[in-house]
Amino acid sequence: LAVGVVTAIVVAALPFVVGAAGGNYWVRVLDFAMLYVMLALGLNVVVGFAGLLDLGYIAFYAVGAYTAALLTSPHLANQFIWIANMFPGGMHTPYWIVVPCAMGLAAIFGVLLGAPTLRLRGDYLAIVTLGFGEIVRIFMNNLARPVNITNGPQGITGVAPLQVFGFNLAQPHEILGFTFTSVYMYYYVFVICALLVIWVCTRLQHSRIGRAWAAIREDEIAAKAMGINTRNVKLLAFAMGASFGGLSGAMFG
Repeated sequence: LAVGVVTAIVVAALPFVVGAAGGNYWVRVLDFAMLYVMLALGLNVVVGFAGLLDLGYIAFYAVGAYTAALLTSPHLANQFIWIANMFPGGMHTPYWIVVPCAMGLAAIFGVLLGAPTLRLRGDYLAIVTLGFGEIVRIFMNNLARPVNITNGPQGITGVAPLQVFGFNLAQPHEILGFTFTSVYMYYYVFVICALLVIWVCTRLQHSRIGRAWAAIREDEIAAKAMGINTRNVKLLAFAMGASFGGLSGAMFG
């Protein structure tokens, strides 16, 4: 309990300490650190829990980021007339809808990656997943023609800021005498998301599914002989890990 309380105090005070020393730049570095914590936790589900060497995991980060950008910006409305007619002011979708969509779409991509690689192990699986990550990067950089989906290397602009019950996190707010700029507000949102991912990963690790992942990691043939459906369990590992990557990507967007 004492360690938990001290850790909570340090995490809460950390942006003020680094902000006083180096300004908003270092707080923004902390923001990205929290995003990468979520990415690492998602990757740990695939590589650490299930023992599936995935070198293309960053692709799910891209899927989540582009999903958030497309659903919260006027980009699609500017490219498609029927979307412009439905959303005259652009698709400013609330983030409580965007985040589940990003996680779900990333999970679908995780299954699409896992399905063709079920018979691969070790270095062969690593090479295929590495190729998947590179394919996604190339597609995202070239989906600007013939129909402009991602705007190519220039990226998507006009992405709406994160709002929680009408509380705009992109604007500075004064709370209890302390001024919180956007980088501070996003830091605490990312910390909450990271804590949620940690809690889910811990629950998964000690669940029946987590034990099945550990069995596959140690010896897949023995796990299959013990009655574990290795196909479904491996696909679930890819989907769960990818969904956390999609969450991190959506927050980055």
